[in-house]
Amino acid sequence: MKYRIKKETKPTLLTYGKYKAVAVHDRTIESRQIYEEAARHMSLSGGVLEALMMDVANVVRRHLRDGDKVRLKDFGLLKLEIESEKVDNLKDFRAKKHIRGVRLHFIPESEGGSPELYKDIKFEKDKNY
Repeated sequence: MKYRIKKETKPTLLTYGKYKAVAVHDRTIESRQIYEEAARHMSLSGGVLEALMMDVANVVRRHLRDGDKVRLKDFGLLKLEIESEKVDNLKDFRAKKHIRGVRLHFIPESEGGSPELYKDIKFEKDKNY
């Protein structure tokens, strides 16, 4: 995984002015490539796998929007969390005014607290930086 060193520029943070490593993402792998790669390991065509995955994605989205957590075996747990402003008085809270958005949280599957996703990651400084 490539990284760059970046200076924290948000003055409101306690780490303002300090340096940190940030991931470099050089490319985006589209779903079609994922389907084709996975299909090579099975006796399915890429199109059949794509149709299956699209149906699974629709089911997962519906459950997440309904407030469910979704656990995908050997992958991890997905859930939506609400980001909202804080109010001093409970009676002052208004969803339309104070809820800023929703974020997807992904918690990788792990054995004994060590996610398989993170094992054997090699870190390499980005030479283009």
